[in-house]
Amino acid sequence: MNEPVFFGKLPSANPIADDGDDLHFCSTCAFAPVCLPEGVDKHALRELHMLVEHVGPFRTGEAIFRTGDRFAAIYAVRGGTVQTRLVDDAGREQVLGFHLPGEVIGLNAIHPEIYPCDAIAIESTYVCRFSFPALAILAAKVPRVQQQLFRLLSADIGKATQLAGDHSADERLAAFLLDLADRYAARGFSDRRFHLTMTRVDIANYLRFAAETVSRVLRRFQDRQLVLITGREVELLDLSALRRLARNISRR
Repeated sequence: MNEPVFFGKLPSANPIADDGDDLHFCSTCAFAPVCLPEGVDKHALRELHMLVEHVGPFRTGEAIFRTGDRFAAIYAVRGGTVQTRLVDDAGREQVLGFHLPGEVIGLNAIHPEIYPCDAIAIESTYVCRFSFPALAILAAKVPRVQQQLFRLLSADIGKATQLAGDHSADERLAAFLLDLADRYAARGFSDRRFHLTMTRVDIANYLRFAAETVSRVLRRFQDRQLVLITGREVELLDLSALRRLARNISRR
């Protein structure tokens, strides 16, 4: 049964990023690190701004792209949450990841030149579309843009291998919660309290175990006073203990 763990939008304090200014991208933009004063001149930055197309909103369940679509752009989540997934010929779904504002989707399509997975909005979502041919030309001219693109590619590879290995359900769920906490904190939000926008089934699918296991492990975490679950919110009560649990995954 696809009932949510806590189903709801990200906190209202998480607005869609603004458009920045003449010298800076939006604070949540995937390319914000190339902005002045880090080193890109105003002219080059304006070229990068001109590549951005704001797209959305996508309603819950709508696709930003689907498996087999021709690759032409990468997308940065601007507001909302995107789930990437594979669906086989029998209709079986494999969740690959959940993407928050400022995170990029579509990087795994660069080599095959088609999107190898679906990207689906799991709440009302806005994205920034970067034409990849134009971005590649600009990256060849502006080292800071090229370096950031390489960082994004490296991070994408790292995420794909994070859960590889024979880890327990407790380790996997602790690592998942800590990863979300770190990603929210990087965007200026609390690293202890946040909303989950994905269903119990999707979390279990992503972590590679049964949906019932998510409920059982969350109850165990509550009994041990590691987390507090109130309605739609998760509060991490003992970050140190959770990090000890997840250490064999987090060090990868």
